[in-house]
Amino acid sequence: MKLNFRVTWLLSYLVIVISTIVIINTYGRGKVYEKLYTEKKDSLYTTAETLADEYFTNLDLESEEMKTDTHSLRSELKSVYVATKLRIWLVGAKGRIIIDSADGQFEGENLSDYDKTFLLNQFYEGDKLKKLYNDDKIYLVYPISVNQKISGYIVISDSITRLKNKAEDYTDQMIISFMIINLITALVLVFLYFRFQLGLYRVTRIAKEYAMGHFDVDIGKRPYNDFSEIYDSLNYMGKKFGNYSEAQTKFIANVSHDFRSPLTSIKGYTEAMLDGTIEPEMYAKYLEIILFETNRLKKMTDNLLELNNFEHDGVNVELSEFDINEVVRMSAATFENRCKKKKISIELTFSAPKLMVKADLYKIEQVIQNLIDNAIKFSNNNSSIDISVTNQRNKAFVSVKDHGIGIPKESQARIWNRFYKTDLSRGKDKTGSGLGLAIVKEIVEAHGEKINVISTPGVGTEFIFSLTSL
Repeated sequence: MKLNFRVTWLLSYLVIVISTIVIINTYGRGKVYEKLYTEKKDSLYTTAETLADEYFTNLDLESEEMKTDTHSLRSELKSVYVATKLRIWLVGAKGRIIIDSADGQFEGENLSDYDKTFLLNQFYEGDKLKKLYNDDKIYLVYPISVNQKISGYIVISDSITRLKNKAEDYTDQMIISFMIINLITALVLVFLYFRFQLGLYRVTRIAKEYAMGHFDVDIGKRPYNDFSEIYDSLNYMGKKFGNYSEAQTKFIANVSHDFRSPLTSIKGYTEAMLDGTIEPEMYAKYLEIILFETNRLKKMTDNLLELNNFEHDGVNVELSEFDINEVVRMSAATFENRCKKKKISIELTFSAPKLMVKADLYKIEQVIQNLIDNAIKFSNNNSSIDISVTNQRNKAFVSVKDHGIGIPKESQARIWNRFYKTDLSRGKDKTGSGLGLAIVKEIVEAHGEKINVISTPGVGTEFIFSLTSL
């Protein structure tokens, strides 16, 4: 069974709380008792040492005086018992209890009768004297010496049960404090949880709206600064998706428009030949038109397939070293017939007789041919196209400049989009597909280089791209 975030969070919290209480109640209680026990031993020893110094220095507990007059000493020890709740016995050298601070209850009893080894060690714990006491005790045995001879002992005891109860009290206080802290923590975490959930709910709602194509949905007021970056990203994504959606619509419209025109010509002329509207002696002329439009469709289809491959697989470039000047010469020569028809001259300018570059030869030929093809399309008759190659700081710059209709400033950033054509070019570019510059940009950027355009309507357009020179 899969657990949602809320149940997982609650279970994790309960596990932490219960585990902490169990640890405090077991390990923690044991450590508290150990600490109290150590402190109690030190306290008993200090008390015994103080009593010995104050009352029993050079006092022979076996003397006749001690046997007959213990009243004043008994009063002092009882005062200490009342103040500290510590039971104090003054014990003779043979183990007889001379004074019992608790109203003389065990005076006359001999400790050796209950445990022969009792007076031999400093500390005892447990039921050593269980015949005298019902509960466990901690005992301190402090010897009293007179003339380097033990004359008796001070035996001080305290209840272990009281120590354990004190340890339990401390532990209970820790648990109560922990529970209060946990209650406050739980309230804070619940607040943060719902705060987080509100942000997630809005993000989810917006994502669903985007999935349905509603890219103009209003995200609304940000609930918390924590989600600012996410909301900004969603806003940015929505705008991008909106632009993509708009671009897709325009793309389809442009494809439909550019495909419809040649298809209409092909269909119209074919039907006219079949139904006899066109005389047989005119077939050759109109078949040339059909062939021209067919080639135009093929070129657009090839370009679309090429761009689609670029988009999915990226532009694969096979680098080699070649003379860019020679590539420019050969590419320009292929347009000789088209230039003659429009009486256009191509002027070549090279900064050096030979300029070696490192690039993909086939794809750079494609770039240059696309740029020259565009320049011829949009050049006026009886004009010139200037192509130059220069070398600056290990970069070769290739420029193709025409003196044609130019590109409006507002359209210059969009000419790289697929199927985009400026209003000025629509009446002049009868054969273009609007894909050439998109392919050019993909190829140049795949080389890690840049291509720029400089254009003035009615004056002309210049394209400049760079390559790595050797």
